[in-house]
Amino acid sequence: MNSKITIRAPSTTANLGPGFDVFGLALDAFYDEITLTKIKKGISIITTDNVPTKLEDNTAGLVVKNMKKKFKIKEGIEIEIKKGIPAGFGMGSSAASAAGAAVAFDKLFGLGLDGNSLVEFAGYGEKASAGSVHYDNVAASVLGGFVIVRTDPLDVFRIEPPKDLRLCVAVPKLKVPKKKTKVSRGVIPKKIKLEDSTRNLSNASTIVVGFLTKDSKLIGKSIKDIIVEPARKHMIPGFVKVKENALKAGALGVTISGAGPSVIAFTERSSDQKKICRAMEKGFASAKIECKTIICKTGKGASNK
Repeated sequence: MNSKITIRAPSTTANLGPGFDVFGLALDAFYDEITLTKIKKGISIITTDNVPTKLEDNTAGLVVKNMKKKFKIKEGIEIEIKKGIPAGFGMGSSAASAAGAAVAFDKLFGLGLDGNSLVEFAGYGEKASAGSVHYDNVAASVLGGFVIVRTDPLDVFRIEPPKDLRLCVAVPKLKVPKKKTKVSRGVIPKKIKLEDSTRNLSNASTIVVGFLTKDSKLIGKSIKDIIVEPARKHMIPGFVKVKENALKAGALGVTISGAGPSVIAFTERSSDQKKICRAMEKGFASAKIECKTIICKTGKGASNK
């Protein structure tokens, strides 16, 4: 049995517009690396990145603590974290560390856990950053591709995305507040109109059909959210212009990536992604915000380096 293992876990985008806390998509853009090493006792966290090293405040640490307890593992574990995903920008940074830790623990101790169980354990880590457990990002980072999460009971469904789906992600240079996810969840309305719920549900359902039939156009055109996006867009300076510009430049659909402030445009391979990226950059520039743009495909799940 190995005494050490390194896992790469991908960045993700959650919600995809109308699928709040239900949809997730792995992105082949950024990766976190989690290395678990067996030691004599305890749990220690080492990193040169700006992440908490206190066990209770670290997403990977919470996952390892829970799994160690659940499976009655006596040995100690050293967790080494190398952050490749920018933290607090709506690309599942905390989720990737949690996902990587769960997959690494499973492989290191030969547990042979199924996808659902891995996602459940990875979900514990989200408590450290979001204050509550939600599974959309961790499920996409663990399993890759497009995921649908049903809670109570927890069921995670994975669908292979269309091969021609491309994403343009605009990452603005903004100062992100601490506990940003908690803050951005706080602005979401507690009550919604039935007709708004129906419209979001119809768009969400059509996104699923798009993934099942490998229809990138249908996916992009269904990325419409009239509940969460309107409540959050004021938190992203220039968002309205960024979205408008990207759609004019040929994007099929545009929305906030996760809790933001990154903005994601859905396109297909034949679209002019560079033109869409430039249009998004100009949108942020209209609010005097610089941004970095990335063109990527969908990603595979957390796996050995």
